[in-house]
Amino acid sequence: IRLGVDVGGTFTDLVGYRDGALVLAKTLTTPDNPALGVATALSLSQTQVAHLAEFLHGSTIAINTVLERKGARTALLTTEGFRDVYEIGRGNRPEAFDLNFSRPKPLVPREWRFELSERLNARGEVLTPLEAQQVLALGAQLRQMGVDSVAVCLLHAYANPVHEIAVGELLRQAYPNMFVTLSHEILREFREYERTSTTVLNAYVGPRVKNYLQHLQADVRAQGFQGAMHIMRSNGGSMSLAHACQEPVSMMESGPVAGMIAAGQVARLLGHTQAIGFDMGGTTAKATLILDGVPAIEEGYYIGGYASGQPMQLPVVAIIEVGAGGGSIAWRDSAGGLHVGPHSAGAAPGPVCYGRGGTEPTVTDANVI
Repeated sequence: IRLGVDVGGTFTDLVGYRDGALVLAKTLTTPDNPALGVATALSLSQTQVAHLAEFLHGSTIAINTVLERKGARTALLTTEGFRDVYEIGRGNRPEAFDLNFSRPKPLVPREWRFELSERLNARGEVLTPLEAQQVLALGAQLRQMGVDSVAVCLLHAYANPVHEIAVGELLRQAYPNMFVTLSHEILREFREYERTSTTVLNAYVGPRVKNYLQHLQADVRAQGFQGAMHIMRSNGGSMSLAHACQEPVSMMESGPVAGMIAAGQVARLLGHTQAIGFDMGGTTAKATLILDGVPAIEEGYYIGGYASGQPMQLPVVAIIEVGAGGGSIAWRDSAGGLHVGPHSAGAAPGPVCYGRGGTEPTVTDANVI
């Protein structure tokens, strides 16, 4: 018995095989505790969790957290003189003729970005030693500010992570409940802007994703599950739940990627050398080009689009997405212009037509009309 469960912003879907027969279930996601939606799907599929050999899980919780900007209160620690690299970004202008073009809005505002008096050269040799007391004092300040998560991205940590390791040890020991992300643990490559952005993304979604995955694990273990639990990665592979709790940025496209790989397999079985995988979710709509049954893999990716999205420098199945899913809310700006998304009505209360208390018009409501 093997099952896969995908938790989206609106629906939780289950698919699997039991004694050679296909098993399907669909239920509304429970935003306050998505693990409850998973439990409901398991119940609807009449699956005895104790008999499961493998539980494969994909979720849009990480990417929806970024798109809707509902992540943790996050601080960024970096090398002295480089606190604004994250906001300055690159010197390119993707939309040269758009008079309203704006740079990506940082997930960490400037007042939550701090500098450490340390410096290594590009060969990883120490020029200015790290001061432990400065790190501890900064940690106390962050705790006082109510910071839940910290991203640490020092300038040349890719060459030698000695200072990042020291910062991590100090903060994790002094503040065990604080989610700490070190850039060399996520992406040990140069290009400080992309590395900083990827590290911040991990820290920003970390507390919410970790809490969710731990609740999910506790629930299925309580039901007697003793098999292997794997989380889908954005690159099409899978990882352990413990790894996903520390590196949730790797499951940013966890849910949609599984569907695109499946679409590739179907295209191959049907003999189609070229195909398009399409996923209409509740918060976003996604598409991928498939050649010879295999979706393309990109090394760089922008959450929210190339022009104004957040760069993530990790391998990911090449998915293009827009914030116009079934639950995406239509709204007018101050000038009367009509927009759709990125905020979604989700499962609670959901689109107006669900009759669950929703009052704002969504794409699904437009379809019904």
